Amino acid sequence: MDIASKELVTAGWILVLAYSAVILFFVFRGARKTKDINDYALGSLLFSPVAVGLSLAASMTSAATFIINPGFIAYYGLSAFLSYGIFLPVTAITSLIILTKRFRKHGTSVKALTMAQWMGTRYQSKGYSLFFAFLSLLLITFIVLICVGLTKVLSKTLNVDEFTILIGIVVFIFGYMMFGGANSMVYTNTVQAIIMLVVAFILLGSGYEHFSNGIDNFLNKLASIDPKLVQTTNDSSFLFRDYFEIIIAQMVVGVAIVCQPHIITKSLLLKSDSDVNKYLITASIVQMIFFLVVFTGLYARIEFPDLMVNGSALKLDGVIPAYVVRKFPVFVGLIVVMGLISAGISTLEGLIQSISTTITTDIIKPLFGKYLSTDENKSKSSLILINKIVIAVIGLISIYLSYDQLVNPKLSVGIFAQNGVYAYFSAAFVPILFGMFFKNVSRLSVVSASIVAIVVHFSFFYGHIKVPFSIATGENPGVAAAMAILSSVFVGVVIHLIQRRKSNV
Repeated sequence: MDIASKELVTAGWILVLAYSAVILFFVFRGARKTKDINDYALGSLLFSPVAVGLSLAASMTSAATFIINPGFIAYYGLSAFLSYGIFLPVTAITSLIILTKRFRKHGTSVKALTMAQWMGTRYQSKGYSLFFAFLSLLLITFIVLICVGLTKVLSKTLNVDEFTILIGIVVFIFGYMMFGGANSMVYTNTVQAIIMLVVAFILLGSGYEHFSNGIDNFLNKLASIDPKLVQTTNDSSFLFRDYFEIIIAQMVVGVAIVCQPHIITKSLLLKSDSDVNKYLITASIVQMIFFLVVFTGLYARIEFPDLMVNGSALKLDGVIPAYVVRKFPVFVGLIVVMGLISAGISTLEGLIQSISTTITTDIIKPLFGKYLSTDENKSKSSLILINKIVIAVIGLISIYLSYDQLVNPKLSVGIFAQNGVYAYFSAAFVPILFGMFFKNVSRLSVVSASIVAIVVHFSFFYGHIKVPFSIATGENPGVAAAMAILSSVFVGVVIHLIQRRKSNV
């Protein structure tokens, strides 16, 4: 299903090659400063708070926001926009502001490179650290989402089959991430965030003509396609059926979504506490603009009212790539494609860096460190080499899982990714919350809360368990995560109070 013009294909190849060259320049520049695994994880350079804030905004609002989630809005309308464009981002940004300052205070004092290390040092448990290191493997599902999103965009832009594009993406990005780490990431993420900001305004303004006769006219166009598109709930979807799914579940998830290593550890790149406010203001404003991009899904639905293109059905994950190729002239289309690529790569870099560092320093080193050289310099070199091998293995796994999602998605790769990522931060929420706001927290309370979160999340998701007093079920990953988080908070608080009462007796 080739929909890109020859001019766009030619210009697209020029863009991809030029973009790749710019990224490699920054990677080379950052790699020269990467001497050991600590530099790879946190960087050794001084970055401005605005640059780090832009970097966070780019890595927190990813291909999901720019490529995948607008597809849900195109399919299910206003109810999906309220869920993904309003309630989730507002609570996520509020949570980021509150949790960042507390996390930075502890993270800098213990020199934690990863979330697993933070858990281990805060609760003085190597076993708990190892538990979270293995849990971080769930974040590979998010890598898969981004690989699928990038593949869809480039495949439609270049008129090349999806499998070939997928291989090229993984080889290139995973390849250069073996060398750059945090030093190159802040450079590349900042450039990507600026491009994404430009593209966000282009996408949000791309449907301005639909408002020429007012908002009512825009809503009437949608209603004429399907009346459910303008309703605040949509029973056609298992994601937006009632207000528990649209509001409560998304707000609970929004609060906890910050508890991902590539998000909450970003503040550790700041060299001074005085930089934190400027960093948060920059990140919050830019992120909110990025989150609103999902509104473009409504424009796409007007463009493809029957969700067909050239006689073929549009898969949810392919709606925005098709809209961009169809809607924009070559030059503007190239800028938008560059923004969509930036949205994916910025988060993908953060995930590769955080997951590989976690596997290397928190799984391989503790379990097999005795086989490393006792010479400090040789040991550092060995860990850097191991980290590169780990990245290569993650790349191979990502190719396998991404291809499966391209061929056999359950509605969208977004569902696959949410299941894994939401399970991870559901388990992380209570230990991070308690660790930052409570003193003398018992290890039993947080370990129990994490285990309960994992069990409840996967039980709800795979068992399609119904939420009491609602039509929502765990088939919706957001509902499964919300129930997991609420259950783990309850268990954590109860055990914490019991343990505290025992210690006071």
